[in-house]
Amino acid sequence: MTLDTPTFAAPPRTVTVEVWSDVACPWCYVGKRRFAAALRRFAHRDHVDVVWRSYQLSPETPAGPGRPEIDALAELKGLPRDHVEQMFAQVAALGAAEGLRFDFARTLAFNTFDAHRLLHLARAAGGPALVDTTMEALFSAHFEQGVDLGADGALVAIAARAGFAAHGWDDARIADALATGDGGDTVRDDLATAASLGVTGVPFFVVDRRYAVSGAQPPEVFAQLLEAGWREANPLVPAPAGEVCTDGSC
Repeated sequence: MTLDTPTFAAPPRTVTVEVWSDVACPWCYVGKRRFAAALRRFAHRDHVDVVWRSYQLSPETPAGPGRPEIDALAELKGLPRDHVEQMFAQVAALGAAEGLRFDFARTLAFNTFDAHRLLHLARAAGGPALVDTTMEALFSAHFEQGVDLGADGALVAIAARAGFAAHGWDDARIADALATGDGGDTVRDDLATAASLGVTGVPFFVVDRRYAVSGAQPPEVFAQLLEAGWREANPLVPAPAGEVCTDGSC
């Protein structure tokens, strides 16, 4: 029999990974790190576009200055404060394994809508790289540094730290964009799409709107997700017939 070598059709088609996430979600921070680890090892990573989408776990949280996260969650869930502290301690231990330094004693609950707007402004200003840097800055400020991201000027400072200025966005331009509501419609579109897809928790990872996994999965699971999406987008095809060995008669 003839042994044709299967190959991928050329040129390869880029796959899109959409990630619904919330800045106030510790598992989203962990999941971001784990997904990044899987993507770094993925052979076709140069043909993967990652798009971060907005999701709000607590949209009812009042805008403005934050309040202690432990108190807010205890009230929301109707749990004793010491029980919430135990939950956070477990999350902190898992985060430490990913190099994250959660400090829930300092974390302040805030309405994340404007933080999501900032991420969309980052995409407009500098593309995916600036989105990633801004998201890391937001996560770290919230979970590790105890920054009140609901306070006036906090998001402008985050944008400056993330490097908006290198893309022509000074503090005044960022403040004006935030004050006039820029990016709000995009956040609402993301929230509506999440609802239409049945997303009820984050992080939520979707490849080409065909394959999805929920939660801060181990890198191995994300690797399987990427591989499944890649093979769907780039199926193996038989190579053209050529000079081959048949039945040992070379």
